[in-house]
Amino acid sequence: MPTGWSEERRDGAAGTAGQRSPASPTSFWLLCSFLLSSAAWRPLAADDPCPEKCRCDWDTATVWCSDAGLAEVPSGLPAETVALHLENNYIRLVPEAAFAELPLLRDLYLSHNRMETLASGALRHLGPELRLLDLSHNQLRRASRQDFGATRAKTRLFHNPWHCDCALQELVEALNLEPETVSGIVCETSVRGGGVGEGSRWEEPPGAQQQGEHAGQPLVKLLDAGVNFCSMQRKTTDVAMLVTMFVWFFMVIVYVVYYVRQNQAESRRHLEYLKSLPSPKKVPTETDTLSTGF
Repeated sequence: MPTGWSEERRDGAAGTAGQRSPASPTSFWLLCSFLLSSAAWRPLAADDPCPEKCRCDWDTATVWCSDAGLAEVPSGLPAETVALHLENNYIRLVPEAAFAELPLLRDLYLSHNRMETLASGALRHLGPELRLLDLSHNQLRRASRQDFGATRAKTRLFHNPWHCDCALQELVEALNLEPETVSGIVCETSVRGGGVGEGSRWEEPPGAQQQGEHAGQPLVKLLDAGVNFCSMQRKTTDVAMLVTMFVWFFMVIVYVVYYVRQNQAESRRHLEYLKSLPSPKKVPTETDTLSTGF
């Protein structure tokens, strides 16, 4: 019998049923909360469509698309999907709106694919329910904090040929990385000049010009040792700004000198022109005539 309703009372002699008492406000809100939760976490129904080459577990709201030979994220994923397995495929790119219609997604497995870059905003639509994001064993070289949106899911980035720079450093410092996999984020290449601490300098050893001094080393180990790729980027930016300001200042000085010299040359030409003009003849006046007569 529903909560909030009193049991029917029967009169032993007459056999008449008693009246029901109205539900209390607390019981009403509890009932509403239960109904909303049930609707939000409804498991996949048997009549929901399952994407081609995928297998749907209707009881656990899990979609299995592993080892399916997929070259892209399948469309038509059920909106109630909680776990999505896309590992061991040939996916190279994740479109921006690939997961926009999966608000209940908690676990996303994209390991063992061929992704080289993340499309701008590809992971921004992942909701706050996401708990695990697996991007390990791909071909990712570069990524930025903006590519991941506001996700706080436990993230796996190991076994990718990362290019270590300021963007990757900021990403690693911002994401909630799975602790046991952090040491697997290794620098395949690195920017040149990533020294230890602020203002330090270093020289690359012979043969390291292409990969950088830190190639082959775990990023977390470098950061713990004091390597700061972002400080080097700021120095490079400052030097570029100084060079730009110097060039503009030099151009202004050259223009001012040129302008002054052009004015001087024009003044000399004008003065020479005036000197070359014939002197005007003096017209005799009446005073000159009288003085000549005397």
